[in-house]
Amino acid sequence: MTIYSMGKVDVLTELILETFRLNGRLLAAGDALVADVGLTSARWQVLGAMALSPVPLPVAHIARNMGLTRQAVQRLVNEMERDGLVCFETNPHHQRAKLVRRTPRGQSAYEAAMKRQDPWASRLAEGLGGKQIEAAAATLRTIRQRLEDDREKGDADA
Repeated sequence: MTIYSMGKVDVLTELILETFRLNGRLLAAGDALVADVGLTSARWQVLGAMALSPVPLPVAHIARNMGLTRQAVQRLVNEMERDGLVCFETNPHHQRAKLVRRTPRGQSAYEAAMKRQDPWASRLAEGLGGKQIEAAAATLRTIRQRLEDDREKGDADA
């Protein structure tokens, strides 16, 4: 059976399974790419989420932006603080939810990771057209948004 002879649900299921496989490969490749700068893919993601914000954020906001649980990000951020990559600051809006800021060491590690990311992503993009990549990103974004909407509605099937 080819993907063209499969029904829409079967094709979506294949996309989901391929996304799981891709996620595993991306994490392993990312770990290898940034290991010598003291990062893992997970730490790189946290630093990246922080870089997208013009102001320091509490762990819960970083987690929400990444689509992860607060507990998972809290564990990572605690490890990153211990390793000197981030620090906590007082949050004027919330006494207990400290703000997370990159340290100079964390900023340096993030910049080193990003310098490697461009050539790596360019190699992965070889032979793929811009429209093909845009369509794939749009499809994944739509599915993610539907899952987020279902979760917010409390859909039991989500």
